[in-house]
Amino acid sequence: MLVTTPEFGSARIIVIGDVMLDRYWSGQASRISPEAPVPVVKVKSVEDRIGGAGNVALNIAKLGGKVILLGVVGDDAESEILKQLLEDEGVVCDFVVEKSLRSICKLRVMAQHQQLIRLDFEDTPIKFDRNALKEALVRHLPENDVVVFSDYGKGTLADVSTYINSAKALIISVMSRPI
Repeated sequence: MLVTTPEFGSARIIVIGDVMLDRYWSGQASRISPEAPVPVVKVKSVEDRIGGAGNVALNIAKLGGKVILLGVVGDDAESEILKQLLEDEGVVCDFVVEKSLRSICKLRVMAQHQQLIRLDFEDTPIKFDRNALKEALVRHLPENDVVVFSDYGKGTLADVSTYINSAKALIISVMSRPI
């Protein structure tokens, strides 16, 4: 059986949802802390990756699709890193930036290829200007073919029916990716 990949070169897709930065601190653990019975990791590398709805947008871009990512971030270093990583891969970012919000960041501490702990930096559910996100969606709908909703339960899509109705009003295909 011959399997072919669909042609994504002409696809114009909006991804809307919970964007987050996945951060990895990796190193070796060769001793136990004298302060508590936990391993001490000597961090050798730090890696930032695109997570959440951003990862969905990244995968579409890697397949050749033209993708716009809509989401909510804080006014912080994590949002700048996330935006740069996405734009370097061809994803257009149109984020609602909330000064009072911290961008979602998942920090994983790794040793000997095993995750020791994950630290979540986030305010859940996120509070933001829902009208600003809807306006961004409505602004981008006319030049796109499909809207993908990528919900990780952080609050960006708490009012998803409003966004779906906006897309359907312009007869845009709607896809949903559950948690």
